[in-house]
Amino acid sequence: MIDKLAASAAEAVSGLHDGAAIMISGFGEAGVPAELIDAVVDHGATDLTIISNNAGTGEVGIAALIKANRVRKVICSYPRMANSVHFEARYRAGDLELELVPQGNLACRIQAAGSGLGAVFTPTGYGTMLAEGKETREIDGRHYVLEYPIHADFALVKAWAADRWGNLVYRKAARNFGPIMAMAAKNTIVQVEQVDPLGTLDPEIVVTPGIFVNRIVAIPTRAATAA
Repeated sequence: MIDKLAASAAEAVSGLHDGAAIMISGFGEAGVPAELIDAVVDHGATDLTIISNNAGTGEVGIAALIKANRVRKVICSYPRMANSVHFEARYRAGDLELELVPQGNLACRIQAAGSGLGAVFTPTGYGTMLAEGKETREIDGRHYVLEYPIHADFALVKAWAADRWGNLVYRKAARNFGPIMAMAAKNTIVQVEQVDPLGTLDPEIVVTPGIFVNRIVAIPTRAATAA
C-alpha cells in the first residue's frame, strides 16, 4: 500500500544530508513551506545550496537557514530586498556564494531539469554580465545564451491538498514554482493544508501527479485549525 504521509515535518525532512541542493517553493509569502524550512533548521544539515525565488527576509524561512550558517550557496533571481539582512551580511563577508538567475531563466532551467533536457537557449541575459563565459548563438536573427538545467537533491513545496499517493492540488498564486520544482528534484517533500481520502481529488484539478512526490506532511494553517 502506497502511503507517503509523514507524522511530522521533522520526520518528513529526516533524510536530508550535508551538502544537499534544496529547491524551496514560494513567491513572496505565497506558497512558502515555512514549517518544512523550520524543520530543516532543526535538522542541522549544513553546507546547503538553496534554489529559490529569493534569499529570504526577516528572521524566518530561508533567512533563518542563512542566519544559522547552514547555507553555502544561493541560486535565485531576487536576493536583496527589504529586510534581507542575513543574506546581505553573509554575502558581503564573503561567506555565501550567489548565482544570480533572471526569474524566467530560473523557471526555464528548473523545467529543463524536470523534463530531462540537456540545456536550453534563452535570450534573457544576452549582452550582460550574466552571459559572460557562456556559449551564445544567433538563431533566426536573435541572440541567445546557453543555460543548463538546475537539478536538486530535495524540493520543499507547499500545496493545498494531497492524497496519500502524493497527488497535489495547489491554491491560486501559491502554486508558483511548486510543480516544476517537484519534477526537478530527486526527492520532493510537500506540506499541505489537508489530506483527502484516496479517490476524492478531482483528477482534472490535480497539478502534480504523485509520481513526483516522496513525502507529505499535513500542517493546517492556524485559521484552518481554529475553524
